[in-house]
Amino acid sequence: MRTRTFAWFVAPSVAMMLVFIAFPLVSVLVQSFTLTQPVIESVTVETCTPSFVGQNCIQETRRQPVLDENGAIVTQTRFVGLDNYATLVEPGRALASLGSLNLDGLLAIDFWRALRFTLYFTLITLPLILVVGLGLALAVNNVTRAVRGPVIFVTLLPFIITPVIGALAIRWLFVGDGILTRLLEHWSGRDIFMFAQAWTIELLMMFYRVWHVAPFAFVIFYAGLQGVNKDAVEAALIDGASRLQRLRYIVIPHLMPLIVFVALIHLMDAYRVFEEVIGFRSEAYVISLQYLTYDLLMPDNTGNRAINRASASSMLTMIGIVILLIPLLRHTWRQHRETR
Repeated sequence: MRTRTFAWFVAPSVAMMLVFIAFPLVSVLVQSFTLTQPVIESVTVETCTPSFVGQNCIQETRRQPVLDENGAIVTQTRFVGLDNYATLVEPGRALASLGSLNLDGLLAIDFWRALRFTLYFTLITLPLILVVGLGLALAVNNVTRAVRGPVIFVTLLPFIITPVIGALAIRWLFVGDGILTRLLEHWSGRDIFMFAQAWTIELLMMFYRVWHVAPFAFVIFYAGLQGVNKDAVEAALIDGASRLQRLRYIVIPHLMPLIVFVALIHLMDAYRVFEEVIGFRSEAYVISLQYLTYDLLMPDNTGNRAINRASASSMLTMIGIVILLIPLLRHTWRQHRETR
């Protein structure tokens, strides 16, 4: 393909990536190092009230935002360096809590509370999704062709459901007098309040993520199983290899690139967990880094939004994703160099 033809093919994608990814990313990065505040001016206001002998006038000085000719508040932006990050992370308070081994004090800071749940949620659900997805793929691959189609359809249903709708459905099954809560109460003989504690909400959120995303891993692994070398499997059978040995030495090495791919996708998606927090209404107990950014963007009682701190939170979230992806990317790069 000629260079000019290739450029025409690539130009639309590059333009879209610049407009919708690169430019917003640079804008967020710049905003995380700046602080935008309204321009405040002091105005002397005289208030007069009528009285019997005349008027009583009182002068008071008020501070109010400056308005432009269109009635909009005039703002000014200044460079503040890492102040937004420091305000968000509160390093002095965090170090003091760690120094006194006061984890409750550390988790009282919104950022560290959100980081704890985000890491737990990501690192616990990752192996579960890989194991459940691989197990489903192996099971479906071994069933008869007559029922394979319906089984695949039923397995993919959780992945088709909209994330927020699925989270709400799981919540309704357990909240209050939900069906599953009533069954658990009947079986245990005691009252159960699934949404009264943070750890039960976290378990339900992780259960929902595995239930929702495992079908995606199943599809990838099931497609990969169709390319397994049948001659190698038959040779292993002749040599007396057990099912577990065939899985360990033949199937998993063949699926390893797909396992790394699913892990990469899940890490990027789970570290930005947001739908579960909204669907389970867990913000009073559990928040994520993505929800923290959303909360900072919401207007406060005066109508102001902490856009600069939200930008800093977004950048820290991206840095966390990159750190988690480095081991997998190094593994992929090492395999790529070995196969060259």
